[in-house]
Amino acid sequence: MTDLRGDTIFALSSGAPPAGIGVIRVSGPAAGSALHALARRLPAPRTASLALLKDPRDGGPLDRALLLWLPGPATVTGEDMAELHCHGGRAVIAAVEDALAAMPGLRRAEAGEFTRRAFAFGRMDLNAVEGLSDLLAAETQGQRRAALLMAEGHFSRRIDGWRDTLLSLSAMAEAALDFSDEDDVPDAAIEGRIGTGIADLARDVATILSAPAAERLRDGVRVVLAGPPNAGKSTLLNALVGRDAAIVSDIAGTTRDRIEVPAAIGGTAFLFTDTAGLRDDTADAIEAIGMDRARAALDAADIILWLGDPDDLPRADAILIAAQSDRADADRPGLALSARTGQGIGALIALLQDRAASRLPGEGDYALHARQRHHVGQLLTHLQAAGSTTDLLVIAEDLRLARHAIDALTGQAGTEDMLDRLFSGFCIGK
Repeated sequence: MTDLRGDTIFALSSGAPPAGIGVIRVSGPAAGSALHALARRLPAPRTASLALLKDPRDGGPLDRALLLWLPGPATVTGEDMAELHCHGGRAVIAAVEDALAAMPGLRRAEAGEFTRRAFAFGRMDLNAVEGLSDLLAAETQGQRRAALLMAEGHFSRRIDGWRDTLLSLSAMAEAALDFSDEDDVPDAAIEGRIGTGIADLARDVATILSAPAAERLRDGVRVVLAGPPNAGKSTLLNALVGRDAAIVSDIAGTTRDRIEVPAAIGGTAFLFTDTAGLRDDTADAIEAIGMDRARAALDAADIILWLGDPDDLPRADAILIAAQSDRADADRPGLALSARTGQGIGALIALLQDRAASRLPGEGDYALHARQRHHVGQLLTHLQAAGSTTDLLVIAEDLRLARHAIDALTGQAGTEDMLDRLFSGFCIGK
């Protein structure tokens, strides 16, 4: 990622042409002069204006476009910005971008550079940036809702409340340390308020930490189909995902390795895993490896669909499936299913959605990524340490460490390497 040097960047921020409209964004100190050079005037701030764009090099017409002039710092990047809402043909976009590239001090933006500038100039914290990244990649309604809450700063505002509380507690701890011999600072009262404040804050932090993780939203709830060979696992997988994702055969042991198939059902992302058939003994080394991988998948599963003997349930909460119920000899305990006739498939999908709901954030809730959970966990550890002692020196130090965990959570204490990786995942126009 190029360092911020005060130069001006531009990029197409809408979809790839051809399109009905192509939005070109310009951000930086020369945004106003670039807009003036193209339109021969600077529109009124934050008011849409129609103008004929001309190439400053030869005066040739480029396009008739809608212009927006957005002076900083009250912009998405915190800098002066301009937007050119052009016709979305390839030739039009290429001509306007070529004219911008020829202007002194302007260059094409790198991936995620607009968002990185917003972060650098304090318009977004790291959590809102991660929420925006998730929003751009959202494929289900659940992903969209949670990402939008994070991108719009709901979690960031909660963190701001935590920081304010920590600052107040730290101030009280310092007052108790520095002025404990003064008559106007009652030691017992202030120490009691500090202890109560730490306990209340720790409970709030623990509530957030116990919420479902964002990885389940992004990667999908892990559903593992397991059982003995030839139990109908692959057929059921195909019926659930609505396509022939796994090879189906009457030959036992056809599935030799895990097959993972993502699918969105009812707005929820699932990751279905078909596994090798499990049996006690095998002389086939490849089949043995497949069974080991099947057992590893079972260990990591959120939901298990067991197509085997009820006595062999791998976990107490596994869903017992009586597959191939359309066969004449089918009379087994469990949820009766026939992938061939569709019997029971609707009931199974409803059960999966119900189970998944407990592992995903509800509507109106946001979800934390591993990075966020790590720093929230550190914050909780320091709060618990501060709450477990009456030594004011130790309390003050733990509260300082708790504030540092919040700085790392918001990106104020982040490393450049981590930021580079995050922003490089954005598209050019973001």
